[in-house]
Amino acid sequence: MRIISGTSKGRVIHAPKNLPVRPTTDFAKESIFNILNNYFELDGLKILDLFCGTGNISYEFASRGCIEVVAVDNNFNCCEFVKKTATAFKMESIKVMKTDVFSFLKKTSGTFHIIFADPPYELEQIKNIAPLVFEKSLLKPDGWLIIEHGPDTDLSALEHFKEKRTYGHVNFSIFTKPTA
Repeated sequence: MRIISGTSKGRVIHAPKNLPVRPTTDFAKESIFNILNNYFELDGLKILDLFCGTGNISYEFASRGCIEVVAVDNNFNCCEFVKKTATAFKMESIKVMKTDVFSFLKKTSGTFHIIFADPPYELEQIKNIAPLVFEKSLLKPDGWLIIEHGPDTDLSALEHFKEKRTYGHVNFSIFTKPTA
């Protein structure tokens, strides 16, 4: 894993082998960030990274100038790794929260320009993420929710679905909060 662009471009992320993760591939990450760059000026945005795992996506957002990146995961070792790596990379904008993602979504009152969720592909509650985000009004106007999932998951029937992008076995379903 490496950081694709920004102030930390080219830095390699060496995650321990014992973390229970499936990081987004560099190819898929580069592709989704190319799309994001066409819709957003990332510098100064507030980001929520759900099921952050190694922090791969959080580092990319922080490297590109996002002012706040909240990284949420319920695994202690993942959270400690993200904290340690963010400190080593001098990414003060990354705030790590060790908690259950669904509990966090129900309790938080923050709003974000982009919410990125990379749950385990087999997670049964994957279809609950988008409704909860919109029910709690966690996206800013014109904000995006991006859910990474496997090829067997179809989220297109959910409200606010915009489009699906596929890169190999990695799929991104994008949801938007239209301006009121």
